[in-house]
Amino acid sequence: MKNSINPVYKLVFVLMAMLFVQSCDDKFNDIEGQLNADDLDYSATEDMVQALVGAYNVLATRGWEEPLLLSVRGDDVNAGGLGDQQQFADTDNFVYDQGYWMYNSLWNIHYGDIVSLNTEISLIEKFQDFASEEGKATGDQYIAEIKVMRAWLHFNLARVWGDVFIIQTNQPDAEIADGPASKNDVMQFISDQMDEVIPLLPNMRPNERTDIPGGITRYTAYALKALAHLEMEDYQGVADASAAIINSNKFSLYPDYYSLFKKPGELSDESLLELQFSDYGSSTGDTFYHLYDPFGPIGWTPARENAAGGWGFYEPSMKFIKFMLDRGETERLETSVLWTDRGIAELQTDPNYATLPSFVSNTTRDGDVFNDYARALFASGKHYLPSVQLTDGRNQYAGGKNFIVIRYAEILLMYAEALTRGASGSGMTADQAVNLIRARANMPAISGVSSDDVMDEKFAELGMEWGIRFYDMIRLDNFSELSYDGRTFSADKQFLPYPQAQVDALPTLSGSTD
Repeated sequence: MKNSINPVYKLVFVLMAMLFVQSCDDKFNDIEGQLNADDLDYSATEDMVQALVGAYNVLATRGWEEPLLLSVRGDDVNAGGLGDQQQFADTDNFVYDQGYWMYNSLWNIHYGDIVSLNTEISLIEKFQDFASEEGKATGDQYIAEIKVMRAWLHFNLARVWGDVFIIQTNQPDAEIADGPASKNDVMQFISDQMDEVIPLLPNMRPNERTDIPGGITRYTAYALKALAHLEMEDYQGVADASAAIINSNKFSLYPDYYSLFKKPGELSDESLLELQFSDYGSSTGDTFYHLYDPFGPIGWTPARENAAGGWGFYEPSMKFIKFMLDRGETERLETSVLWTDRGIAELQTDPNYATLPSFVSNTTRDGDVFNDYARALFASGKHYLPSVQLTDGRNQYAGGKNFIVIRYAEILLMYAEALTRGASGSGMTADQAVNLIRARANMPAISGVSSDDVMDEKFAELGMEWGIRFYDMIRLDNFSELSYDGRTFSADKQFLPYPQAQVDALPTLSGSTD
């Protein structure tokens, strides 16, 4: 059993009638008997917030394979996991198996969660029938938050498969019968939805919210709108949505890049969307964790005894490491890559990297030692929590660590790219946006920023985060960057094939996406 995302809102009854997903009692705990939605007293409008908390639980309960599959095809990440999950490694090499379980799982979990979110919306609407005008307005805000969550899931699906279903109900037979929408139509749907919800959402940073700390605000919606317009290559739309965030003067870069991805950086002023996890500071009892084991090393000597290792399924690429070394990166490279002696030795076989900076070591600044293991040469530092930051008595790899989804640095770089591609901006130049990020990374300022400069900065700043690099290269038709270390990428490989199980079950899907 799992707690809800925010410990202040432990649920006392179930609010979801779910389709395509596991039963409700796998999502929640502290349940005194499971209630059907029809049994709820909708006149008790003070309970309406629990539908929203249930939605946040749905959003945060991600399968371990989801971020891996969304990310692995970029030139910043290799599959690792040698000797296991061969089809995952094949996917990294652009060899796709339509029957691979991960493809079907990503599809099922995302669509199942979309349906669950639609159910939460319908429950809020029922509460609104009994609410005061103030209560109705509160319900409108809750629904707006859930529509942002739903849009993010549609966004991921469209980037992975192209033409996908837009689902806005919890009984989607008719929507499925209508067939999938084009990727562009999905992105326009997201943009239109964000226009609808922005006025209804709190005008603050997520970490300023006191009702649900870290919850969605209007700036999360602006960020998702900017991302949708980026996929549509509507750079003025990107600039406008990004500028709304920048000109709010509410966001800033967390000053310590290394700590941003660890406990001190959680719910910082940089965060626009962050999945929250916790063991509530207790050595025993319930936890609500994301499973970070796939990102972790099989072999390590943690500074805090008994901290468990991982599975070795997610490896920073040698190409990324060399790119960072060539740029003279220090803080961002140390943060992004966890080194093994075997990986260092392999890097040094290239005479250009025979001498490495002192921070290149198999021991992190927090005292964790990453030993050699067969499945990978390196591990991801952005998905690492120092063992000394684990709660006493808790040993799971990165247990309780939050998962940043969208942060201000990405907004600044989208804005800068849009300006270099002809958009007009307000309040900041492309040089200023890029140099804010470079300053945090202890990199010298540059001037006359070009589109190529921005893409290099995105590679350095956002490597190994949610597949950002891969989808950028797809958008720009920069296939040569993805053809590295023996891989050959071509235009027909940009989308995964629809899962075979879905093609068999859904007549309106074809066997592949063009």
